[in-house]
Amino acid sequence: MKAQSPERITEKQNPAAATLETMKTREILTLMNREDQKVAGAVKRVIPQITRAVDLAVRAISQGGRLIYMGAGTSGRLGLLDAAECRPTFGTDQVLGVLAGGPQAMFRAGEDAEDNRSSARKDLKCIGLNKKDVLVGLAASGRTPYTLEGLRYARQKGAATVAVTANPGSPIRKLADVEIAVNSGPEILAGSTRLKAGTAEKLVLNMLSTATMARLGRVFSGLMVCVEMTNEKLLERGSSILVKATGIDSASAGRALAASGSNLPAALLMIWKDIPKKEALRILKQEPNTAHALHQARAEYLHRRTSVPPRRKRSSRGKS
Repeated sequence: MKAQSPERITEKQNPAAATLETMKTREILTLMNREDQKVAGAVKRVIPQITRAVDLAVRAISQGGRLIYMGAGTSGRLGLLDAAECRPTFGTDQVLGVLAGGPQAMFRAGEDAEDNRSSARKDLKCIGLNKKDVLVGLAASGRTPYTLEGLRYARQKGAATVAVTANPGSPIRKLADVEIAVNSGPEILAGSTRLKAGTAEKLVLNMLSTATMARLGRVFSGLMVCVEMTNEKLLERGSSILVKATGIDSASAGRALAASGSNLPAALLMIWKDIPKKEALRILKQEPNTAHALHQARAEYLHRRTSVPPRRKRSSRGKS
C-alpha cells in the first residue's frame, strides 16, 4: 500500500476556529486579527532566503534579464499584482507576472488551469524566458502542477529559480535554487490560502521587488524618483519629491518637471548640475544605477555651495 503523504499545513484545521460559524462578528474578527499577527513573524524567519532571492533578481536584471512571477489562483494573482505595480513605481518593465489561465483568470476563477502543465511551458515560451531571467514560482501548497512545470522548464533553460510557498518541504523545493517557505500555521478556514498564506506571500513579494529595485538604484533617499507621472496625483508626487530633495519651491519644481519632460531623475540632475535636459538624459543613459548618478550630482552640488568663499564685508573706516 502506498504511504499516505503528511497533511499539508495549509490544509490542516485550526483548533482556534473550531466554532467559527457560531461566533459573534467581533469574535471572528478578533480571531482573524490574532492569526494575522503571526504572519510577520513567520516572514521574519525566512529573511535569509528572501535575501538570496533578491540577490538573484538583482543579478538577473543587471545582466538584462527579468524577474518573473508565475503561479495559479490566489498565488498567481498576487504575483501579477506586484509585477503590475513595478512599472509605475520603479519605472521598469523588467518585472512581469504569468498567471495560469491567462489575464482573464485575474477576475474569474479557473481552478482547473492550475493542473495544466503544457500551458506552463507554452506561457513561458510566449514571453521568451531565457537563462538571464529568474523565475519565482508561487504556490501556497508547494505542489501546483502548473507552477512546478514552469520551474522545471526554467531550469532546463538555465534560468535561476525561486519558490515561494506556505508548506515547507513540499515538492516545489526540489525545483528551486532558493525556497522561501513561510509557515504561518493553519488557516481559520482550512485550505483557504487567500488568508494568512496570501498575506505572507504579499509581504514576501513586497520585500523581493522593493529590495531589488533599491539595490538597482531605482529609489533615492526613500523617495520614488523613478515614478511614472501619468496622472495629476503622480505629477503632484513628482513635484513634492523635487521640493523634498532639492529645497526649491513648488513653482520652481513644476517648471523643472516641465523642462525635463516629466522625467524626475533628469529634473534632479538639471537642478543640481545646472545642465540642459539632453545632458541629463545622457548621464542617466551612461549610468544604469539612477541613485548613484543622483548621489554624485547632489554631492557635487553641495560641495560647490560650501566651497564658495564668503563675500568680504566692505570696510566702513574713513567714512564720516
